[in-house]
Amino acid sequence: MDNTIITRFPPSPTGSLHVGGARTAVFNWLYARAKKGKFILRFEDTDQERSTKESEEEILEAMEWLGLDYDEGPFYQTKRSDVYQKYADILIEKGLAYYCTCTQEEVEAMREKAKAEGRKPKYDGRCREKGLKKTEGAVLRIKAPLSGTCIIKDVIKGNIAVPYEELDDFVIQRSDGTFTYNFAVTIDDLTMGVSPVIRGDDHVSNTPKQIIIYEALGEKVPEFGHVPMVLGSDKKRLSKRHGAMSILEYKKLGYLPDAVINYIVRLGWSYGDQEFFTRKELIEKFSLENIGRSPGVFDPEKMLSINAEHMQNSDDDFLCRIISSQSKIPVSDKLKLAVNVYKSRAKTLIELEDSIKVYFTDEFEYSEKAAKDNLKESSKEILKSFADKLGAIKDFTHDEIDAAFNQVLADHEIKFPKLAKPLRVALTGTAQGAGIHETLDLTGKDKAIERIEKAIMWINGNKC
Repeated sequence: MDNTIITRFPPSPTGSLHVGGARTAVFNWLYARAKKGKFILRFEDTDQERSTKESEEEILEAMEWLGLDYDEGPFYQTKRSDVYQKYADILIEKGLAYYCTCTQEEVEAMREKAKAEGRKPKYDGRCREKGLKKTEGAVLRIKAPLSGTCIIKDVIKGNIAVPYEELDDFVIQRSDGTFTYNFAVTIDDLTMGVSPVIRGDDHVSNTPKQIIIYEALGEKVPEFGHVPMVLGSDKKRLSKRHGAMSILEYKKLGYLPDAVINYIVRLGWSYGDQEFFTRKELIEKFSLENIGRSPGVFDPEKMLSINAEHMQNSDDDFLCRIISSQSKIPVSDKLKLAVNVYKSRAKTLIELEDSIKVYFTDEFEYSEKAAKDNLKESSKEILKSFADKLGAIKDFTHDEIDAAFNQVLADHEIKFPKLAKPLRVALTGTAQGAGIHETLDLTGKDKAIERIEKAIMWINGNKC
């Protein structure tokens, strides 16, 4: 018997992939990888009015960026009607599904009557034993158990009991021949061998209906794992107003995919007090049992902090390749040095690129405040003295640079910041950044002298 773990991610191509959906995908992907199983991608595209090719492509791009590779698929529900019909026919032959000719108005009246009498509002089963044939306008309903209890075996929430009397003989095929969500999903999961079914806990209400279909077909019911929702800081369902964006927006903002995965996994899953995880560690340590029962609360600042930590721990060559692809700066030892120096000071790839591009172009401007505070008349002679000392240096080493620094400080009887601050603004346009030795290393001797001379001209009023 094949006990391979098979999980799936079934997005509807009606919009972008957001944090909540991405977390469901990541949980399924991680569990499949942790158990050396299979991960399936399936598009639930039966909502033809809202489903678009653009949304599908965006979801695929987001999954590729996150590194969520799938073993089978993508499958499309719109292309599986024959499979659904085969299983519907089995239920009809077994006498466990029947055609119903009640109108929508009649069904609504049944529900209102039950509600008025203090009962569960539902279809009353009046066509259940009529043996009606398929006719225009008829729907196909499943015969739900009339008594007993449905037990959902949930590996996250524990067992959930739902009395069958709360359910009705729900529709599995509409009058136009299309199949309902719960039937299509169940047949998909059944024929694809999916177990466990890991999804958001907003699907708990669908699970008893799906169990009824499994049992009516005489098939083994899979395990379920219903993941708590992701909420905003106000404890309401996550949305844009909480700072959450589509996954590809995080790519544009300079987040690393492993950081995004790290953060969204921690929205509901834990491993002791550990916050930072590499992808490899997540695969090694992930389990469904460590998913909590309480909703995760999305915190944009925490997500940014996790990204900064991933930046600091990333391989320099890896970051170089990304920066080069974004900025067209050629990969070189100088770029690698710049990345190494600045990655611990940047929270995103955008910040990293902004910090280092000054070393690869002459087109930069002084920060207005930094120039006003540091490029003063009193700085002019100090900068000129340092430029002269740099010009006399033969070997551009730290020792030689230190000697030049110390001589200028002594000649002008000043403290280190009086030289370092205007020098940094002259070299980079900003008052903040790497240490002055690193800044000089990245600028280079000749370019440093050129930029100091330009800063002196700026002080003289020649803003060129």
